[in-house]
Amino acid sequence: MNLSEIGNKAQVSTSSLESQFNCRPLRGHCVYFIGIGGIGMSAVARILIHEGCIVAGSDLRTSSLTSTLEEMGAKITTKQDGSFMSSETDMVVVSASISEDNPDLKTARKLGIKVVKYSQILGSLMKEKRGIAISGTHGKTTTSAMISTILKTAGLDPTFVIGGEVPDIGGNAHLGKGNLFVAEACEYDRSFLNLTPQVGVITNIEEDHLDYYENIEKIINAFGDFASSISKDGLLVVNNHDNNIAVAVKRAHCKVETYSLDNSSDWYGEVLSGGSGIKRFRVFKKDRFFDEFSLKIPGSHNVLNALAATAVCTSIGVDKDSIKMALASFHGANRRFQIVGVRSGIVVIDDYAHHPTEIRVTLRAARELYPEKKIWCIFQPHQYSRTRHLLKEFAMSFQNANKVILADIFAARDNDYEKTAMNAMKLYEETRNAGVDIQYIPQLCDIVNVLSSNVKPGDIVLTMGAGDVWKVAYDLVSRF
Repeated sequence: MNLSEIGNKAQVSTSSLESQFNCRPLRGHCVYFIGIGGIGMSAVARILIHEGCIVAGSDLRTSSLTSTLEEMGAKITTKQDGSFMSSETDMVVVSASISEDNPDLKTARKLGIKVVKYSQILGSLMKEKRGIAISGTHGKTTTSAMISTILKTAGLDPTFVIGGEVPDIGGNAHLGKGNLFVAEACEYDRSFLNLTPQVGVITNIEEDHLDYYENIEKIINAFGDFASSISKDGLLVVNNHDNNIAVAVKRAHCKVETYSLDNSSDWYGEVLSGGSGIKRFRVFKKDRFFDEFSLKIPGSHNVLNALAATAVCTSIGVDKDSIKMALASFHGANRRFQIVGVRSGIVVIDDYAHHPTEIRVTLRAARELYPEKKIWCIFQPHQYSRTRHLLKEFAMSFQNANKVILADIFAARDNDYEKTAMNAMKLYEETRNAGVDIQYIPQLCDIVNVLSSNVKPGDIVLTMGAGDVWKVAYDLVSRF
């Protein structure tokens, strides 16, 4: 039975998809996504379209993701007032950010339409294949993209759902003919616990999503639940130098393999050089030389991601030559140190970094790549709650930037209390007190104007954040 067998009213119950959702075959039937423009939601929507579903949905913002879905035949509206949802809809899929007072969701409830979370439908899709789930506070998207690229290079044609656009392999989703399913596993709302993978990865565990988890202990506990969800005959690949992972992994019932940049781990990497943007490194397995690899994307953190991907793909049976070839040609995912343009000697880069650790390692990678250049960091904080909880950590994360321009906070899932308790000026003052040359310019359009007048040939401009700060990078390249 294939992935098309999802629906609203059961006819048979032999498929895991049918039994979980009590539903009939969906080929030719309608699935409505509330928040269809989200990176994960759009990925699942793409897979269902390829499976013959009629896909519709709503999102408050248009984007390249919604445009792609419309080109594939999806009907999408920017209104979420319930008016676009047909009574013929078989199932409604909601993202974790959709609240019960959303008019579209209220309409679905009123019409008696089956409503499922994105993570639930992702979990059911994974049950049809051999699941590979990549979790962690940072590095999930790049590691998922690396694994998917390697598997595709090896001719295994995996299905994948990734939290970022990966141009080299066709975007953020693909319905493959092979028996492997690669999914980026998000910890927010404990979503990753809806997955039942045979292979798992934990890249790191840090404080994040504190609007949901409250403290690091609850985050570690959730990752412990994830570790215990890996099938007993499966494999869990983990970063060996993360104390929080060491606690979570005690809950695992499967084989565990570790990775790091020293010889204390099952898999370890020895970085040889990083000149000209190419990272060369040797890989060892159980203290025995495995092979020498190279990466086009900068940063030691990406060598760690490559080690995790190598461990996973080797366990599946991929040969080292395919791994080596795939990593050498890997250009990364969009918004992960993505060079948007080079104009008059000015390099404009865009990155998704929105957590202090991500900012720090991304700026460190930029400094390694451009040691003598002036680096402008344009940062748009994401979430008032995240900014409040991690204020001091944010302030200390910009040390490798010569000049920081701070935009207003991009709101996401924030309540009125959070918007009152925190503002960008507090982050500005904290960062300035840490000795950073920082300027507060609330609006993105004004930032573009300031950059156009002040950036010099040879400078590096790096936009960072999970909101719409990427517009600065593209507008600036257009100006130049």
